[in-house]
Amino acid sequence: MFDHLKLLRCFSFTASRDWLFKQSFFNAGLRSVTTDLSHDNPLSSTSMHCWIPKSPNRSKPNLLLLHGFGANAMWQYGEHLRAFMGQFNVYVPDLLFFGLSSTTEPNRSESFQAQCLMRLMEAHGVERTSIVGISYGGFVGYSLAAQFPEKVEKIVLCCAGVCLEEKDMEDGLFKVPNLEEATGILIPQTPEKLKELIRFSFVKPIKGVPSFFLWDFIDVMCMEYVEEKRDLIKSILKDRRLSDLPRIKQKSLIIWGEEDQIFPLELGYRLKRHIGDNAEIVVIKKAGHAVNLEKSKEFLKHLKSFLIDSL
Repeated sequence: MFDHLKLLRCFSFTASRDWLFKQSFFNAGLRSVTTDLSHDNPLSSTSMHCWIPKSPNRSKPNLLLLHGFGANAMWQYGEHLRAFMGQFNVYVPDLLFFGLSSTTEPNRSESFQAQCLMRLMEAHGVERTSIVGISYGGFVGYSLAAQFPEKVEKIVLCCAGVCLEEKDMEDGLFKVPNLEEATGILIPQTPEKLKELIRFSFVKPIKGVPSFFLWDFIDVMCMEYVEEKRDLIKSILKDRRLSDLPRIKQKSLIIWGEEDQIFPLELGYRLKRHIGDNAEIVVIKKAGHAVNLEKSKEFLKHLKSFLIDSL
């Protein structure tokens, strides 16, 4: 395996594609900044990386794009970024333990992620923002909207199982039998597990990908902060009850892939019922959990309709 990794670092398709995404983000008018958030606590270290506008226009509204597990934020939003640059100051952070963001704090909750994000936005002079959150990013975005309602204007929650409960795993709602199996797939360490993740994420997954490319992706995207990421997933599920989840008041759009096998569509309808009249739900047919990639144009159409057309 390690011979594989040495070879991959010499020529990596994943790293090359990542470099192209970085160039596209630079060319779109963003710059890469890492911010130290630990100045008020000398006993711990927290820093968050974020793509921020090179020249923010304070007369424009702000838009915060939050990624999920899997490929990094650039890969998850690269196809959609330019559609929003003209109307918004766009911010694309790495959540803690992804990309260049990390903390020595032991807290692994989405609530803590949201608090760190708020400090990051304040550090960049962002007083109010709309949010798009994909999967795990939706958990963090929802928490941000609940904790800081005056700071969040609108929110889009894409395939984010915010309304799941711990007992859902025991009740058989998910395709995987237990949490260990889920973390093994969501943080793949072997080509076999990555193939499972692809099968769970797409209605029509790419088949026949050589192990060379799968190892390459794992080496670049999945080898850092493995235990910390497992703890993030465990924190999502532990003692989770719908009755404890606050109802957000912001205007909300829920987008779901009809055939999502990671967070089944039932969780989207549950989220709509929980938020109530302030939420609308859009179900995209022939799409799975990676609806932002599998049905990119349709996903973008709904984002623009909700975020831009009402400006």
